[in-house]
Amino acid sequence: MTDSNLFAQQEANKRKSAWLVAGFVLFFAWIGFGGDLAIYLGTRDLPPGHYHHLVPFIGLLACCFAAGTARYAWLNGAKRVLDAAGAQELITPATPELKRLDNVVEEMAIAAGLPKPKIWIVPDPDPNAFSTGRDPSSAHIAVTEGLLERLDRDELQGVVAHEMAHIRNYDIRLMTLLAAMVGAIALMSDVMRQFLRFGGRGRGGRGKGNPLALVVLVLWLLSLLVAPIVAGVLSMAVSRKREYLADATGAQLTRNPLALAEALEKIDAAPDATKSIARGAAHLCIVDPGERRLAANEGFLGDLFASHPPMRLRVARLRGMAYSAEKHGGALPDAADVVG
Repeated sequence: MTDSNLFAQQEANKRKSAWLVAGFVLFFAWIGFGGDLAIYLGTRDLPPGHYHHLVPFIGLLACCFAAGTARYAWLNGAKRVLDAAGAQELITPATPELKRLDNVVEEMAIAAGLPKPKIWIVPDPDPNAFSTGRDPSSAHIAVTEGLLERLDRDELQGVVAHEMAHIRNYDIRLMTLLAAMVGAIALMSDVMRQFLRFGGRGRGGRGKGNPLALVVLVLWLLSLLVAPIVAGVLSMAVSRKREYLADATGAQLTRNPLALAEALEKIDAAPDATKSIARGAAHLCIVDPGERRLAANEGFLGDLFASHPPMRLRVARLRGMAYSAEKHGGALPDAADVVG
């Protein structure tokens, strides 16, 4: 990738990270202040002596929660992702496989012009890998035990180079924030579901419904329906183009597009899901840690619900890079040109 394209990608990801945080806070503000508005409208015409909702404390609490979650995600998001996956930091490589991984990460860090990230091992037999962190100076690369067992050195180098591209492009900042915020939205949805269940039991014996309770119930039901959809849309905000770009940039770092293509085919051929990695962190991984059926779809369905592009298209682009390099005396095309 040329310096101008790299700088443009980094700046775009920094802007998107800021917009993501702003959108997250606004979403919680809508939920909180919407509840305040419903209660205010339901209590404003009550006679003196009854409760009148004048202080929008629900909205204020919701905004404080959202801002606190965003700050926590910024400071601790990477650690939370690694802890959730059960990852163990590689301090002193004790086996040939671990020494090979340590050497490959160091080589790719030098090739990318980045500090060497911390290395983590995820105890899962399914082959996968992900990177996380705020920036290159605080980055982490995690690989599963299954990945180390299945890939040869060149293929492992291709996977690590792909993750190094995410680090260099500041994808990791956006993706780590996203993982934490999707989790917060899921938590809010669960809390609301419990509230509605409790509220339903409380109203069962009263016979006649309270209009205020009905307004709040409708508002929160709407929020309950919207929250998972918003979480899904946020997950898909990490576009498929970003994965294509990391593939192409990783291939440039190794000068070996076919190695990454073969690594992706081996990973995709694994029969099981990566159970150690939660669905909310799927967009962090080099391949979807789930069953990967949605990722095989092209068009609207795949674009809306899959966290990664179809594997056959990723492999085809990498093989196209290899063919172009062979045709032009070993010169690989620019990553931005490959992505289009």
